[in-house]
Amino acid sequence: MINSIDHILIAVKDLDNSIQEFTTVFGFEPAWRSSHPSLGTENALFLLENTYLELISIKEEGSFSEIISQHLEDKGEGIFGIALGVKDIEMIKEKLSKKIGEDLKILTGKGINNITQDERHWKNIFIPRNITRGVFTLLIEHTKGSLPEYKEQENSLINRLDHIVLNSNDPDGLIDLYRDKYEIRLALDQFVEQWGGRMLFFRTNRTTIEAIGIKKDGSPEDSLWGLAWTTKDIKKAHKRLLDAGVSITDVKDGRKPNTLVATIKSHTSNIPTLLIQHL
Repeated sequence: MINSIDHILIAVKDLDNSIQEFTTVFGFEPAWRSSHPSLGTENALFLLENTYLELISIKEEGSFSEIISQHLEDKGEGIFGIALGVKDIEMIKEKLSKKIGEDLKILTGKGINNITQDERHWKNIFIPRNITRGVFTLLIEHTKGSLPEYKEQENSLINRLDHIVLNSNDPDGLIDLYRDKYEIRLALDQFVEQWGGRMLFFRTNRTTIEAIGIKKDGSPEDSLWGLAWTTKDIKKAHKRLLDAGVSITDVKDGRKPNTLVATIKSHTSNIPTLLIQHL
């Protein structure tokens, strides 16, 4: 059903300032800037090999800007939501509506790149938050036009989303949603004694949704927490970031075998961010 993590949405207060910060981290500028007059928001998209990062902020009054405003008031800047890619949204609508017992709606969208004037169109389904357990989630199918082609930036050394981290107080319910309803492959379900909970890996398009599930009383609730970016040369990337004034920890061996990691401590809109190299 779901064939990719299409993109990650980041809510920010000042779009221009956040663009500068993420440009510093990635080592390249956004490939797309646009606004959504009917929604009251504006955005900037950073393209990576397997997904893109969308910075989104308030431009004027609108239905979606109210949602972003509430998120910023309640939680501050950070990960706002996740967009899951599909290929046949009409079929997905029928299939998923039956699974969750709600009649989902398909909406259309259009964007014009302020940089190149290119135009693209898409279809969305917004999944109700009572189903997603609090995580803003949309399904998207790109129908006409496209983003600029991804080109690896030699000086960047950051090229992919390795994983996104999600916290949950109900790991069994999380499996029901992501594996059974979304049909994303569950690649790992492992109890971690030191946490007193389970680690779950859901994999699609060579990208992982890494969930930390610790069972607690109360209503099921999930939250998006952190991001991990892949680099081909962490030592060179580390030096580039330090030279650019980014706060980053020393490189060390990762928890996973044959990995090196460093934690980026600034320029990320408060998002816990890991840089990882697979050896």
